[in-house]
Amino acid sequence: MRSILFFDLPTITTIDQKNYRKFVKEIKKMGFYMIQESVYVKMSIDYQVMESIVNKLKSIVPSRGNVMVLNITEKQFSQLKILVGDTKTDVVTTDERTLVL
Repeated sequence: MRSILFFDLPTITTIDQKNYRKFVKEIKKMGFYMIQESVYVKMSIDYQVMESIVNKLKSIVPSRGNVMVLNITEKQFSQLKILVGDTKTDVVTTDERTLVL
């Protein structure tokens, strides 16, 4: 399962910028990786882990801006189509059960 985190945080004042940097640093510590600017993804084992991630996010969310989480299955995530550009990542993005490295 994957948790997709979307956020739009203000960066007008120096306090807003500090809050933005702190939030991004914290979500990276939690294991999120960027797939697009202000869109981050984290892989989870099951629904309970996803719920604990949401609870952790609630504790670090800045007071201003928009932050949303969408939880989807691996099958749904593997159907993501890239229309323009390419992704360069060493994170597994398929729903195959066996990987040969």
